[in-house]
Amino acid sequence: MARRATLVAGIDSSTQATKVVVRDAETGALVGEARAPHPGGTEIDPAEWWHALQLATGGGLLDDVAAVAVGAQQHGMVCLDEAGQVVRPALLWNDTRSAGAAADLITELGGPRAWAEAVGLVPVASFTVTKLRWLAAHEPGNAKRTATVMLPHDWLTWRLSGGRAEPATDRGDASGTGYWSPAGGAYRPDLLELAFGQLPQLPRVLGPREPAGRTPAGALLGPGTGDNMAAALGVGARPGDVIVSVGTSGTVFAVHDTATADASGTVAGFADATGRFLPLVATLNAARVLQATAALLGVDLAGLDDLALSAPPGAEGVVLVPYFEGERTPNRPDATAHIAGLRLHNTTPANLARAAVEGMLCGLADGLDALRDQGVAVDRVLLIGGGARSRAVQAVAPSVLDAPVLVPPAGEYVADGAARQAAWVLSGAAEPPDWSATVAPQAVHGAPAPHVRQAYANARDHV
Repeated sequence: MARRATLVAGIDSSTQATKVVVRDAETGALVGEARAPHPGGTEIDPAEWWHALQLATGGGLLDDVAAVAVGAQQHGMVCLDEAGQVVRPALLWNDTRSAGAAADLITELGGPRAWAEAVGLVPVASFTVTKLRWLAAHEPGNAKRTATVMLPHDWLTWRLSGGRAEPATDRGDASGTGYWSPAGGAYRPDLLELAFGQLPQLPRVLGPREPAGRTPAGALLGPGTGDNMAAALGVGARPGDVIVSVGTSGTVFAVHDTATADASGTVAGFADATGRFLPLVATLNAARVLQATAALLGVDLAGLDDLALSAPPGAEGVVLVPYFEGERTPNRPDATAHIAGLRLHNTTPANLARAAVEGMLCGLADGLDALRDQGVAVDRVLLIGGGARSRAVQAVAPSVLDAPVLVPPAGEYVADGAARQAAWVLSGAAEPPDWSATVAPQAVHGAPAPHVRQAYANARDHV
């Protein structure tokens, strides 16, 4: 008799959309999936996330699942009053109005090193702690009404329980707030009070396979986690793996056995969703570099690939420093993109296309070097995200990243990681289920090209 599958669901509530996958808890085989868009902007009523989740699952997608977990965008500030009602629209990770608050907090605690040693990161506008300072300074009435502070995944998990479970989070997402210590494994209420001037209720931090409650229909709820932590779980990353995600922004992060504390602020010392750690570097310029260059050259992304692959490594001396949105790594918020090395003989569409691909990857390679500087082993790179589907990116990455590069099949790895966590909670096993058969990465190869990195470094340092 055929085995009847036990089903689990994973939810990815990202900046742009809600994505849901349903998988076999034992094998990871995909059974169903759906998605629904979110409104744009840098602040949003959390009810929009709930509405998108209802749209995505409206056809009964979750009816037969035994467990569900949520992975969501990190750092968002969700404030609730005593009655559990949202106080104001959630400020998202990409809202920069708290940049001044971040600078003030760094000074008040005694500098970047004090923050890195306390919570593994140095405040920037992305992190929740800076948004709470901004709220206290600019909307004191709303700050006073705030009884509970959650992250996006915390709020969605709580809503999935019907609002009946105790608010809960996990160590991975908590590590991106600026008031939870990965090394100490506990909240830092002194830092929360420094930022906010009061101590609201915070979600209980659950263990990696500790349930957060049940849905009204009886499905077990996983603790959930942040999007980067869920992606690492979804792609099956292990110590020695570095994930390079080429999305709207770029992220470079690794599964690591010890906590990191980078006083420069380049590496954020997060925790992961398994009990280990997830040091991470973020860049602002990734896949959109390719889109902007394709538009400039009047081609689509496939045409950009063709052009880039027809040019030699190093693009005959043409270098693009791709700071179209400023940059976070290095911290140059007011920088602009810059093309260097143009001469009459090398100013061709092919070289410009190649320089765009190389420049974007060099920015990510700088992040990889920052991880190495923190003692992180780089045994192999797993290349994911929409930009990783580019043929040119796959061809150039091994040369620029200076590590073995593998490309998993395109997938919703945040939602997959949440589903894998749900299966882990359901099983109660010591380790997550082995779903490696669903992730069969393909190796890509290329000869080292140190002259590309050197030319990029020369141009970058003159921007």
